Amino acid sequence: MKKEQFNLFSLECKVIVVTGGTGILGTGFVKAIVEAGGKVAIVDINQERGEKSVAEIVANGGDAFFVCGSVLDEEQMNIAKDKIVEKFGKIDGLVNAAGGNVPEGVLPPDKDVFELNIEGMKKALVLNLWGTIIPTQVFGPTLVKSGNGSIVNISSVSPKRALTRVLGYSMGKAAIDLYTKWFAVEMGNRYGDKVRMNSIMPGFFLTDQNRTLLTNPDGSLTSRGNSIISHTPFKRFGQPEELVGALVWLLSDASKFVTGMDIGVDGGFTISSGV
Repeated sequence: MKKEQFNLFSLECKVIVVTGGTGILGTGFVKAIVEAGGKVAIVDINQERGEKSVAEIVANGGDAFFVCGSVLDEEQMNIAKDKIVEKFGKIDGLVNAAGGNVPEGVLPPDKDVFELNIEGMKKALVLNLWGTIIPTQVFGPTLVKSGNGSIVNISSVSPKRALTRVLGYSMGKAAIDLYTKWFAVEMGNRYGDKVRMNSIMPGFFLTDQNRTLLTNPDGSLTSRGNSIISHTPFKRFGQPEELVGALVWLLSDASKFVTGMDIGVDGGFTISSGV
């Protein structure tokens, strides 16, 4: 491969904002961005984890910055944007990694389908959908100014295959799928190729939100976990580092003509009939 082609995948000189950057998947995203040469700004409500992550990155020669803020608070996001621009001078990419499930939005196995926790489902929907829309509204205009901005949302297999018990989360991710397509078209019509939006569709990865659904306290699989593995051709859960190839590609110049796409990283789960 020619050197100039390889450099298409570099994030050197790019400033990337990662919301939810202290979670299991978010931490993997942050590490990959730095390893690809990018400067990273972590936006998260967990200040202790965020500052620790930045300290580790800087100690290893990387460039990182942390801003504490909730993705559901527009004022806090505006403050974060101003601090990041003051620190780095620009923003080239946004990874909307904040989200996940909430316990109240999960239908317990002892509850009837007509006993859904409406408020819990609303909470899951708001966290995932508005937790993606609000940062995009705030950071988006700055990305347009870069002339080559990239926004990456986090989708899920849950809107593609009906998953029991997690309706609120699934509705939030289904809305993100539509939002990604709609917003990509609208941005393209208004700004041309100055900013693009895509999403990554992870399969099943063990995170803080789903661990108790998929594994028992002793680490063995629950019946749900076993069912997922049996329907995944690779017969295992994904590892966080297996998502970063798609992420770096979508943030890099190698994907400059890609927009509105949902990139699956699921070990074959969504294409498998289970037979």
